[in-house]
Amino acid sequence: MNVLIVEDESLARERLAHMILQYDEHINIIAELDSIEDTVNYCRNNPEKFDLAFFDIQLSDGLSFEIFKQISFDKPVIFTTAYDSYALKAFKVNSIDYLLKPIDYKELCEAISKYKKHQFDVNKDKPDFNEIRTLITQVQKNFKKRFIVKFGDHIQFKPVEDIAYIYADGKTVYLVSKSNQRKYIIDHTLDELENELLNPDDFFRINRKFILKLDSISDVRNYVNSRLKIFTDTPCEADMIVSRDKVSDFKAWLNM
Repeated sequence: MNVLIVEDESLARERLAHMILQYDEHINIIAELDSIEDTVNYCRNNPEKFDLAFFDIQLSDGLSFEIFKQISFDKPVIFTTAYDSYALKAFKVNSIDYLLKPIDYKELCEAISKYKKHQFDVNKDKPDFNEIRTLITQVQKNFKKRFIVKFGDHIQFKPVEDIAYIYADGKTVYLVSKSNQRKYIIDHTLDELENELLNPDDFFRINRKFILKLDSISDVRNYVNSRLKIFTDTPCEADMIVSRDKVSDFKAWLNM
C-alpha cells in the first residue's frame, strides 16, 4: 500500500510516518508534503502513485480543502486535525476518517484497518469535501477570554493572558496569576478546562493536577523515569512533572 502524507509541522509529520510504519513496516510512504501548492502539483503529476492520503486540515498556506478545488481528487483520505471531534463525527464514513491531534496510535491503527477492509468506490464513496470544509470552518471554537475568580468575599475576573498555570488540590481548582502570583478558586474542573474552555495552542495538561500556559514556562529538564520537569516564571510549591505518557505529546505541543 502506498501512502501520501500532507502535514506542515515537521515533528508531527515524522511522528505520523513513524506510527504508520509501526502499524505495518511494508507500507510505502511515497511522499511527505507540507503545503497546498506542493500537494496539488504532486497529485497532478502522480495521480496513480498512492492508495491512501493523510491530510492535515490546517496547512501553512490555508485549509487543505483548497486542494480539492484545484484538482479532481478520487482517493480515500484520513484527515488529521486539532479541531474538536463532535462536528466531525458525521463524516466518519467508509471513505473518510479523521484523527484528532495529538494522534493516538490505537486510533491510527483502527483508521487504517477500516480503510483496508473497505473497497473504495470513487463513484459511490467520494465524500463532499465542500460540506466538510463548511463544517470545519463553523466548528472553530471561541475559547474563554477571562475567568471569574473568588478572592475572599470578592469576585474578580482574570484574563487568560494573566494565567501562569492552573492546578487542582482535591476537588478545588485554582488559577494562579502571573501578575501578582496569587491563586484564585475557579468553578471549573480540569477536564472542562482542558477539553472545552482553554485554547490547546496555549495550554497543556501535563498530569492529573496541572495545566500549564506556554508563555509561563521558563525551563524544561529531563527527569527520572523518562519524564520531564517544568519550571515556570511564577513559582510553584509543588514539582511540575510531565507524566511519562504525555511526554511525546508535550514535546509536539512545544514544537507547534
